[in-house]
Amino acid sequence: MQFAKKNLVFIVSLISAGMLILVGAFNPSLLDKASETIYQSIIDNFGWSYLIAAFFFLVFSICIAFSRFGDIKLGSDYEKPQYSYFGWFSMLFAAGMGIGIIFWGVAEPLSHYLNPPDYIDKQSGTAANFAMQYSFFHWGLQPWAVYITMSLSIAYFSFRRGMPTLISSCFYPLIGERIYGTLGYLIDILAVFATLFGIVTSLGLGAMQITSGLGSVFGFADSFGITVVIIAAATVLFLISSMTGLDKGIQILSKMNILLAIVLLLFMFIVGPTSFIMNTFTNTLADYMSNLLDMSLSTNPFTSYQWTQTWTIFYWAWWISWSPFVGLFVASISRGRTIREFIIGALLVPTILSFAWFSVFGGSAFSLELGGADIASVVSENVSAGLFEVYSHFPLTAGLSLVTVALLGVFFVTSADSATYVLAMMTSNGKRTPSAGKKIVWGLTVSLTAVVLLSSGGLHALRKMSIAAALPFTLIMLFMSWSLLKGLKYEYSQRNSEHIKKQIARSKGADKS
Repeated sequence: MQFAKKNLVFIVSLISAGMLILVGAFNPSLLDKASETIYQSIIDNFGWSYLIAAFFFLVFSICIAFSRFGDIKLGSDYEKPQYSYFGWFSMLFAAGMGIGIIFWGVAEPLSHYLNPPDYIDKQSGTAANFAMQYSFFHWGLQPWAVYITMSLSIAYFSFRRGMPTLISSCFYPLIGERIYGTLGYLIDILAVFATLFGIVTSLGLGAMQITSGLGSVFGFADSFGITVVIIAAATVLFLISSMTGLDKGIQILSKMNILLAIVLLLFMFIVGPTSFIMNTFTNTLADYMSNLLDMSLSTNPFTSYQWTQTWTIFYWAWWISWSPFVGLFVASISRGRTIREFIIGALLVPTILSFAWFSVFGGSAFSLELGGADIASVVSENVSAGLFEVYSHFPLTAGLSLVTVALLGVFFVTSADSATYVLAMMTSNGKRTPSAGKKIVWGLTVSLTAVVLLSSGGLHALRKMSIAAALPFTLIMLFMSWSLLKGLKYEYSQRNSEHIKKQIARSKGADKS
C-alpha cells in the first residue's frame, strides 16, 4: 500500500500511456478518430486561449525580470551557477528547440510562401515577407516566455524554498499542504501527459527528417519502416546516455550539438547568398518587432482562422505541452543564477540563434526559389526533405546532409535523454537522481508512443495530441504564475521585515551608547 501511494503518479501515468499505446497499436483508426474529435473541439472553442496565454507569459516574464524580484537568486544567496554560460546555453537550446528548428528552418518559410492566409497572394513578395516574419514569430520570444514561466516557478520553489522538484510544488502559496494530496497528484499526472506528448511530437519530427536525410544521401525512398528503425536505434543511444547523468551525457552532447549547429550555420552563411541573408534578417527583424502585438493576438476570425489554427495555435500548444519537460530540465541546470539573469539569458540568446537560423536557411531557400530552383514544390510534397533539397544546390552536398543527420541524431538523443530524466524525476516525487529502471521505462514509453502516433496519422496525429494535451496545462500555468508572484511577494515582505528589525535593533543600541 505504501509503495502504491509513493508511486501513484508513476503508476497512473504509465498505465494511461500504456492504454494509449495499445489502442494505437491494435486500432489506429479509433485513436485517430478520437484524437481528431478532441482536437477539433479544442481548436473551435479554445484556440484563442493559447494566443492570450502565450502573450501573457511574455509580458509576465519581462515584468518579473525588471521588477524588484530580479535580484533574487534561484538558490541560496551565495550559491554560484553550476554550469558555464556556454554549457548552460547549449543545454537550453538543445532542450528547448533542437530538432524542431532544423526540421522547420527551410520547410516553414516555404510552407507559408506556398500557402499563406487567404488575404495574401501565394508565392508573391508579400507572401515571402509574411513567411519569414511568422517564422521568427513562431520561434521567437513567446516560446521561451512559456518555458521561462514554468522553469522559473520550479527553480524558485525547489532551490530557493527547498520543496520537491515537482510541478505541484509551485502551487504551495495557493493550495498549501494539499500539494501532497490528490490535487497535487493530479497536477503532476497532467504534467507527465503534457510532457509525453510534447516530446513525442518533437521526436517524431526528428525521426522523419533523419529518414529523409539518409534517403537523400543513400538514394532510398522514405518509409515508415525505416523511421521505426531510426527511432529504435536512437532509443538505445539515449538510454545509454541517460545512465551517465546531466554532468556527463547531456552536457557533453549539448555542447557537441551547438558546435555542429554553429558550423553548419557559418558554412551556409559564407557559401550562401550572404548579402541576401543579411537583408532578409534585417527586414524580418524590423517586421517582427513592429508587428509583435498584432501577431500575438490575431486569430483572423474573418479571413484565415484555419491558417491560424494550423500554425500559430499548434505552435503555442506545442510549446505549452513541452513546457513541463523543458521547465523541469531548465530549472535543474539554472540553479545559482539570479531571476533577472535567468530570464534575460533564456529569453534573448536562444531567440537570437533561432532568428539567425531561419535567416540563413530560410533566406538561402528563398534566394534559390526566386532564382528558379523549385524548392517549394519539394516542401509541398515532403516537408522533411526541404533542407536537403537546399543542400543539393551547394558544394559538399553529401557532407552537409550527413552532418545535418548527425546533428539531428544528437539532438534526438539529447531531447529524449532529457525527457527521460524529467519524466523519471516527475514520477519519483521530485527525486533529482531517479532510478535507472524508471528512466528505461519512460524511454521505451516515449519511443513506443512516437511510433504509434506516426503509424496512426503521421505529422497530423502528432499535432493533434500536442494541442489536446496542452489545454488543461494552459490553465495550470496561469495559476502557476499567480502562485509564483505570491511567493515572491511573500519573500520580499519577509526580507523587508527582517531588514526593519535589524535597523530598529541597531538604533536601540546606538541610543543606549
